[in-house]
Amino acid sequence: MTRRLFSFEFYPPQTPEGVKKLAAVRVQLAPLNPEFFSVTFGAGGSTQDRTLETIRQIKAEGHNAAPHLSCVGSTRENIVAILNTYKDMGVKRIVALRGDLPSGMHSIGEFHYANELVAFIREQTGDHFHIEVAAYPEFHPQARSAQQDMLNFKRKVDSGADSAITQYFYNADGYFRFVDGCRKLGVTVPIVPGIMPVVKFAQLARFSDACGAEIPRWMRKTLEGYGDDTEAVQAFGLDVVTQLCEKLLAGGAPGLHFYTLNHAGPSLEIWKRLGL
Repeated sequence: MTRRLFSFEFYPPQTPEGVKKLAAVRVQLAPLNPEFFSVTFGAGGSTQDRTLETIRQIKAEGHNAAPHLSCVGSTRENIVAILNTYKDMGVKRIVALRGDLPSGMHSIGEFHYANELVAFIREQTGDHFHIEVAAYPEFHPQARSAQQDMLNFKRKVDSGADSAITQYFYNADGYFRFVDGCRKLGVTVPIVPGIMPVVKFAQLARFSDACGAEIPRWMRKTLEGYGDDTEAVQAFGLDVVTQLCEKLLAGGAPGLHFYTLNHAGPSLEIWKRLGL
């Protein structure tokens, strides 16, 4: 049996307190021996600097780090500079994304799609980086059809991606259908499910509305019914997400990628319940 891959995602903290808190979160998660810690990346200058700094800290602690790199609003020159910096730091894995154009930014930049970024990274750095890309089991909100979205995903893989991390979802059947569809198109790379623990319902609903991830009606109604009872929301969320992870791993998912929102507790509890 091939080794399953587990990883945890952070966003770059904006304050000194946030930096300290995230360092403590990494101390809690490091004993799980994840394949890597990934760090998200904004299209604005300051967030890029914070991503770089967070990656620097993760590497200094002796962990594998996978910075996100989005091409929206970027130039080839800018991307080359970032890739060289990461190479010099000993980073071996990149999560290559298109990204969203921030409000107020008018130019999409020199790359329009993630497959162009993947091809450019390969052209510039050969096989130095293991390239992760995004996959959308419930389909990208801007995709014209399910088939078109799968073909877009195939284009990223054909351009040189090694594996994929999915957008989070709560319907395991949707993930398995997506993977089957990709296999029929000849896509063989590992497609690791993205897992979003439930911490706050309002926050989850906001994220889901923005990114097109569906909260099933039964789940949404149950969470709404708990109102401000955070404890009940989290207890229910742990049950639902643990069952989802069990189903995914039993069905052959190659691992799990946890969207931590810079909290260790929920991911640790799910990990414990799964007996990993």
